[in-house]
Amino acid sequence: MPEPTPAIELRELTKAFGSCIANSGINLRVNAGTIHALVGENGAGKSTAMKLLYGIYQPDSGEMVVNGQERRWSSPADAIAAGIGMVHQHFMLAGPYSALDNILLGAEPLRSGLIDRNMALKKLDALATQYGLPVDWHRPVEDLPVGIQQRIEILKLLYRRANILILDEPTAVLTPQETNALFENLKKLRSQGKTILLVTHKLKEVMAFTDRVTVFRSGKVVNDLKTSETNPQELADLMVGRKVTLRMTAEAMAVGASTITTGTTQQPERARSRPLHGSTDVPAIEITGLTVQTGRRPKLSNLTFSVGFGEIVGIAGVEGNGQSELLQALLHPRRDEFHESLGSKTSGTIRFLGHDVSHCSAAQVRDLGVAFIPEDRQREGLLLERSVRDNFLLGMQRESSFRRWGFLNSQKITLAAKRAVQEHDVRPADLSLSAGKLSGGNQQKLILAREFHRQPRILIAAQPTRGVDVGAIEFIHDHILGARDAGAAVLLVSSELDEIFALSDRILVMFEGQIVAEFPRGKVSDKELGLKMGGA
Repeated sequence: MPEPTPAIELRELTKAFGSCIANSGINLRVNAGTIHALVGENGAGKSTAMKLLYGIYQPDSGEMVVNGQERRWSSPADAIAAGIGMVHQHFMLAGPYSALDNILLGAEPLRSGLIDRNMALKKLDALATQYGLPVDWHRPVEDLPVGIQQRIEILKLLYRRANILILDEPTAVLTPQETNALFENLKKLRSQGKTILLVTHKLKEVMAFTDRVTVFRSGKVVNDLKTSETNPQELADLMVGRKVTLRMTAEAMAVGASTITTGTTQQPERARSRPLHGSTDVPAIEITGLTVQTGRRPKLSNLTFSVGFGEIVGIAGVEGNGQSELLQALLHPRRDEFHESLGSKTSGTIRFLGHDVSHCSAAQVRDLGVAFIPEDRQREGLLLERSVRDNFLLGMQRESSFRRWGFLNSQKITLAAKRAVQEHDVRPADLSLSAGKLSGGNQQKLILAREFHRQPRILIAAQPTRGVDVGAIEFIHDHILGARDAGAAVLLVSSELDEIFALSDRILVMFEGQIVAEFPRGKVSDKELGLKMGGA
């Protein structure tokens, strides 16, 4: 058979940022009409290579060939004109504006000098029907679920006639149902000749939906494989450069297995010698009758549950069913702060370590020994323009260990930050670098370095491995399990069912602001859990 036509060829592509070489001699071939995955650790060079292809960066050397023609871009506008589109991990949408306005921005159809919205709507309706991507065109984007926001990003590319679609961590913010819907749509796009490059860390998705996979490590391509001829363990080992432990899958947990799967080797799960609620009868976290009313419909309705010492309670649910409101209520329990931030009426009690915190500030809650891993690391966890050192100190400015004679001690802060960054493998380990210049996974590890430095008695972890690589997932899971084994209470909020199954001692299901089901470890299948998440 003739050799398939390549839609993209990168030849010896190199890009450096100062002394940091992000891409070194990248060679990549992507055939037209295929779904091609790019995998690797955070900072391995995948996203940089795609930003070169999309015109955000310009290469220092090497060639880019698109549909048989050598190309160089001065900006993304050149790449878009050549039929290349990119959906970034953090969506590029203007929240207060409608889906229609976001799609038309920069590509407005004009008639007699005026924007012809009716013509645009007809075209978008046809695209949405053709690819199964329905959207409410007139609602503000900030009011739409993240799965719908991603549809808007994809429709934005299709509206601009993109034939090559680059998707950077497309399922990082999606539920399992939304993920399945996305890949069904991607297969439709592939069947109509579109070429899709998928930057991802999720090996299960790579195996299920892609044709080929290219592995990056330390800025280089280390292997290119046909998906049907590899397996998750081989890919994980290639990505990290060592043997990696792949934690149990949802399917294993569904039948109550208490094993960790590493290739074909079955290892016993780490021992849990502590009693379910630790050595005290008082729960570490106790929520009673928590109700949050915003407008006519409650966001949380009579929420009641507890988390014991030395226990991980996982909350599963489709995003938008009250998880964010619960997290905000726990992080900002003082009622006046909560009303000011959300315009809501709140009732019920929240107790941490036996203390009613309804009138406590966020700082007072942290002083009790509560650590938070926020669901949106960029908006809620970091000051992106400030240094790694400053972000490590964030929230700990008042602690005596960082002060001398009542003043902040720069030497103590620097030594502690350096040690924490090294222990948590934040790359690069440059304390002066702004947090915004770190990859997503390294931003997450920086948050962990800060929160675990405080040796928390309570850990509230929201989407702790969203958008991070397999090596970082292993690292983060080990830290969460270590906190539990040290006696901390852990509340885990995650849209990753595999993560919920792998870590939770108990699973609670949230639907429309209520706890609708509770399951002990190993006593529910992924199918049953999915039905409960959908309100069945």
